Amino acid sequence: MRRMRNPPYICALDAAMDVVEGKWKALILWALDERLHRFGELRRSLPGISEKVLTQQLRDLEADGIVRRTVFEETPPRVEYELTKTGAELYAALEGLGEWGDRRMRQLDIVPTHGKEQAGA
Repeated sequence: MRRMRNPPYICALDAAMDVVEGKWKALILWALDERLHRFGELRRSLPGISEKVLTQQLRDLEADGIVRRTVFEETPPRVEYELTKTGAELYAALEGLGEWGDRRMRQLDIVPTHGKEQAGA
């Protein structure tokens, strides 16, 4: 498993947030919670993410043991991404935050723009 990137940590929440820092990692977990994805499918499910950023975020998540990358030796090559057990546990831990975000969006009368009814679902 990868070393934590930004120690020392003030608390356990600080250490957890280090793994999901930034805009895209939580959204990658959200997409992979439903099923495994090929790279192109994952990119299409996350409008606005560049190929470079998606690649880096997936590498970080794989190094942290959150995402599993499987390469199939075919022509053309096929690569699939899925959550590991640890990744599924992390996503489950984030569900409460997604529920809070859903309530917040309702308070502000904001409708999600893509995908599942709520990111915490």
